[in-house]
Amino acid sequence: MYYIVETGKSFEQASVDLDAAVKRHGFGVLHVHDLGDTLRSKGISFAEQCKVFEVCNPGQAAKVMSVDMRLNMALPCRISVFTEKGQTRIGLIKPVQMLSALSQDAALVQVAKEVEEKTIEMIDEAK
Repeated sequence: MYYIVETGKSFEQASVDLDAAVKRHGFGVLHVHDLGDTLRSKGISFAEQCKVFEVCNPGQAAKVMSVDMRLNMALPCRISVFTEKGQTRIGLIKPVQMLSALSQDAALVQVAKEVEEKTIEMIDEAK
């Protein structure tokens, strides 16, 4: 269900490289949530780093929502750069498995496959 890779890059460099890879593949970065900073700003002790990139390909998103508008709640795709015990990782929940749990529509599964292939390529390039 997950696709996670380890990288020898720093958290900061992996984040920069993921941002560039997303854009190279025709996706946009809608927002980046810095969960580590958010938790720390609320007074919560949190030693790890974690950025969640909300990424979207407008054409693919439109295909999904034209078939089943309820699936807007599963959009956009999220790719995370995070640390765990000093190791930087990049990962996502695989779109095919996630969308298959929400819909059995063959057209949507095909869109999810295309998105999954691209997002895994982005992660592999960023690592």
